[in-house]
Amino acid sequence: MRPAPAMWVPALLWAGCGLAVNVGQLPARDWWLAGAVLALLAGIDAWYLARRASPQVRRLLPEVWPLDVGREVVLEIDGYRRQTLDVFDHVPAHWQQQGLPRRLSLRPGQCSRLRYQATPQRRGAARFAGVDLRLFSSLRLWTQLRHTPPGQQVRVYPDFMPLTRLALHSAERASQLIGAHIQRRRGEGTDFHQMRDYRIGDSLRHVDWKATSRVRRLISREYQDEKNQQLVLLLDTGQRMLARDDGRNHFDDVLNAALLLAWLALRQGDAVAMAAHGGEQRWVAGKRGPGHLDTLLRACHDLHPQPVATDYLAAASELSGRQRRRSLVVLLTNIRDEDSDELLAAVQLLKQRHLVCVASLHETALQAMLVPQRDTPHGGIHAAAAAHYLAQRAQVHDALRRHGVDVLDVTPAALPAALVNHYLAIKRAGRL
Repeated sequence: MRPAPAMWVPALLWAGCGLAVNVGQLPARDWWLAGAVLALLAGIDAWYLARRASPQVRRLLPEVWPLDVGREVVLEIDGYRRQTLDVFDHVPAHWQQQGLPRRLSLRPGQCSRLRYQATPQRRGAARFAGVDLRLFSSLRLWTQLRHTPPGQQVRVYPDFMPLTRLALHSAERASQLIGAHIQRRRGEGTDFHQMRDYRIGDSLRHVDWKATSRVRRLISREYQDEKNQQLVLLLDTGQRMLARDDGRNHFDDVLNAALLLAWLALRQGDAVAMAAHGGEQRWVAGKRGPGHLDTLLRACHDLHPQPVATDYLAAASELSGRQRRRSLVVLLTNIRDEDSDELLAAVQLLKQRHLVCVASLHETALQAMLVPQRDTPHGGIHAAAAAHYLAQRAQVHDALRRHGVDVLDVTPAALPAALVNHYLAIKRAGRL
């Protein structure tokens, strides 16, 4: 319970009467009587406010939120009497909100709705702590702050909105929208797809001569890329992924790109597994079907990089024991020159059974540093340091390629298209 701003008006009037008493223009008895009346009114006003029932509040919001995507939250407030109140909702930490606090006028027997926008800035579990209501007394002499339920738990997933839009398109069209460059083929692949009439340009080795003799026209066998293959996404959750571009760490970009690749692979009929190593560790066994994407989202939505060194060899040993079937293993990390020896040992262990691809992110700021800043005395030194650093990274990448490992050195923005292009190229070449 606190005095409202309106309390200052009678208080100042009473103080003015005190001045009049001092100069003899008002009897002291009248001044004391006015003070008693004011205190009585304030006490009665406060008593009625304390006895007033709190309005009922309900919060309507989705249970699952995509990262960095604003959504609407609705507060429904039922009032038992006509009154005005201020409303503020306690959104989770690391969230942004627009539209609060707000003043509402309630009417008896009616439900008032307040809408505002909330945007999560961090993945994982989050909680709306409750709603604060500031009630005003009948004479507006007092305000009272009341904290009402409901507290509500939500989950923040990686940004899955692109996946919902891509789901409306075919796998080929979705790949093009991601940025993949698909070369159209006809009749090539390893799995039989269907029989059809011969078309100009078909290979003669695909002609089914038995079917041709039966129907008396050329019939070709059409093949498609092999299905039911294995894809393993190996995510680095160590200190390398704490690097940031455009205010977001590399791990969030890696996670979004990995989920896009997983969605496409599941659409292609392949099984997708996910392993996290370095900081927090997770393992999701490979399964097929679109429903498996929900399992991957639930498993990684609260996964965050930690400021610890990544043990690539330990991750490779653990994965080799878990994934016995030959798979395409995509290691998503940020390679430094000091990782060369350990990373080479890890990929050589994985290459005994699997096809390995290393996707290494690099900071976009490095490219800007290559251009010396003439207005700074150390611009040339910074450019030389950046060039030296990139040259050392290139040496590590070349060493991996000499050992038969596919390497993608890309920026976070180019990672989704690069992964999809490489995955489709492997499928077309039948390398698995």
